[in-house]
Amino acid sequence: MAYINQYTSRLDKLNFKDMFGGDFFLTWEKSFDEILAAFTVADALRWLRENNISTRIFDSGLGVSLFRDNSTRTRFSFASACNLLGLEVQDLDEGKSQIAHGETVRETANMISFMADVIGIRDDMYIGKGNTYMREVARAVREGHIDGNLEQCPTLVNLQCDIDHPTQTMADMNHIIHHFGGIDKLKGKKVAMTWAYSPSYGKPLSVPQGVIGLMTRFGMDVALAHPEGYEVMPEVEETAKKNAALSGGKFSKSNSMKEAFKDADIVYPKSWAPFAAMEKRTDLYGNSNFDGIKALEKDLLAQNVQHKDWECTEDLMKTTKDGKALYLHCLPADISGVSCKEGEVAASVFEHYRVPLYKQASHKPYIIAAMIFLSKIKCPQETLTNMITRNLSRHFS
Repeated sequence: MAYINQYTSRLDKLNFKDMFGGDFFLTWEKSFDEILAAFTVADALRWLRENNISTRIFDSGLGVSLFRDNSTRTRFSFASACNLLGLEVQDLDEGKSQIAHGETVRETANMISFMADVIGIRDDMYIGKGNTYMREVARAVREGHIDGNLEQCPTLVNLQCDIDHPTQTMADMNHIIHHFGGIDKLKGKKVAMTWAYSPSYGKPLSVPQGVIGLMTRFGMDVALAHPEGYEVMPEVEETAKKNAALSGGKFSKSNSMKEAFKDADIVYPKSWAPFAAMEKRTDLYGNSNFDGIKALEKDLLAQNVQHKDWECTEDLMKTTKDGKALYLHCLPADISGVSCKEGEVAASVFEHYRVPLYKQASHKPYIIAAMIFLSKIKCPQETLTNMITRNLSRHFS
C-alpha cells in the first residue's frame, strides 16, 4: 500500500478533473497537470502489473481500433492497453465493412460503439484529414450517447494523425523522465529533433511535430533540424515557440544536423516528408490524381537522395554531451546496411542503443492505458488504492 501511495499522492497535487469523460487528440490541448497525471497513472499501472496485481477496471466491453496506415508497435500497444484494463479489442477493417460502400462517419461511429468503451484511430496519411476525421467520430458517438443510442460514450484516443502522435511522444517523454531521474532533472537538457535520410518517401510529420510540441513544455532546449525544404507545419512550430517561452526552455531551428547534435543530451534522428509535399499529396488524392501522386513520389525520392549525409553515425554521436546522448526512435528505424543500404542510423549506433530503444517502446501500452483510465475513472486515486485492497492476482503461479 505504501508504494502505491506515492502515485496517489502525486495525483492529489494535480488538477486533471477535465480528463474524465474526455478524449485525447493533441498533447498541447492538455494542461501540464493533465500530462503529468497521465505519466503518473501509467507508472502506477506498470508497477501494479509488475507486482502481479490485476488492473482490470472493466469486466466486459470493447476497444475498437481503426488503422488507416500500417502499424506494429502502436497496434499491439493499443491492444495491450485495452487488455490491461479488461477490454477486448476488435479491429475495424474498412475494406470489409460498409465504409467501403459509402457508409457515413456518423453511422459507422455509432454502429461500432454499442458496447465500446474506447476507440483508437490512426489516420496520418493526409494533411488536414486525420485529426479532422477523429474529431468527427468523437462528435458522432457523443451525439449517439446523448440521443440514447449508446449506453456509454466511448473515449477516442489519437493513435497518430497528420498533426501529432501523442501516444508515441508521451511514451518518449516518460522514457526520458525515467532515464534522467525525474522531471526536475530535465530543465536545460538539449533535445535534437532532426531529419534523417530514408530510401522511402511519405513518412508522416506527426512524430517530429509531436516531439517539438511536447518536449518544449518541460523547460528543455529543443533543436529542430532538417535540410531546406523539409519544413513541418508552421502552426506546430508556433506552438513549440510558445511552449518554450512559458516553460523557460528554448526552441530553435537550423539546417544542420551537426549543429543540432552538438552537446545534445537526447537525439531523435527521424525521416519525414516535407509539409508542402504532403499538402500537395493530399490535394492530388482529393482529386483522385494517382498519376500525379506517383510523379510526386518519384520527385521526393530524388530529393531525399541529395541528403544521404543526414545519418546518425558514431562520429556524430561523439559530438553530443560527453558523447553519451540518449538515442531515441519511434521504430522501425531505417538501419544502414541492415534494413536498407543507406538510412537514418548506422548499424553500430542502433545496436548500441537497442535495449534503451525497447525500453522506450515499452512505455506506450501504459501511456495508452492511462489515457483511457483517466477518461473513465472519476477518482483515479481511489481506484488505484482499491486495486491494492481487493488483492486480485493478475495470474496464478
